[in-house]
Amino acid sequence: MPQRLTAGLLAVLLAAAFPAVAPATETNDAETLNRARAAAKDLGERLKGELVAAIKSGGPVTALQVCNTVVGDLAIQTSKQHGLTVGRTALRVRNPKNAPDAYERKVLEEFLEKASSGADLAKLEHIEVVSENGEKTFRYMKAIPMAAEPCLACHGTELKPEVKAEISRLYPEDQATGFKPNELRGAFTISRKLD
Repeated sequence: MPQRLTAGLLAVLLAAAFPAVAPATETNDAETLNRARAAAKDLGERLKGELVAAIKSGGPVTALQVCNTVVGDLAIQTSKQHGLTVGRTALRVRNPKNAPDAYERKVLEEFLEKASSGADLAKLEHIEVVSENGEKTFRYMKAIPMAAEPCLACHGTELKPEVKAEISRLYPEDQATGFKPNELRGAFTISRKLD
């Protein structure tokens, strides 16, 4: 009886501490979650490195061109390296290829709601095992807060005319400007089909 009570109490405490985390048996233990977190961090660092280097070499217009041609490849490389499907999405996208699916939209809206209640965007993540087309899929999303540097140069409220022109040329359907620091820019989105 005490063991059952202890196990039940542990389950309640874990559920309270990690409300969006699926049981480890469904996610092939914590390894999948750790890989997802590492993949999100890896893609974020690679992306920032490429954009900072582009800004240093040619300014924000060059960064937009790099973003247009290189970022998709970074996601593919990160996916292969970590054995997961890795990408980025947002409620207001620059590239229509990054538009959220219904699941991602729901989580992004939850992130916005939590942020409006004072949650730290840098710490927001969502982990869940869902059923998609009859298959169990591990899904992970990590919020991306709007950073002042280097992001505001191309996503902020006060863009230089040449930056506006390049955004219009590369992304005629752009929705990803007008952000302020620490607003929700989007999220890393990671998935893996489970056996």
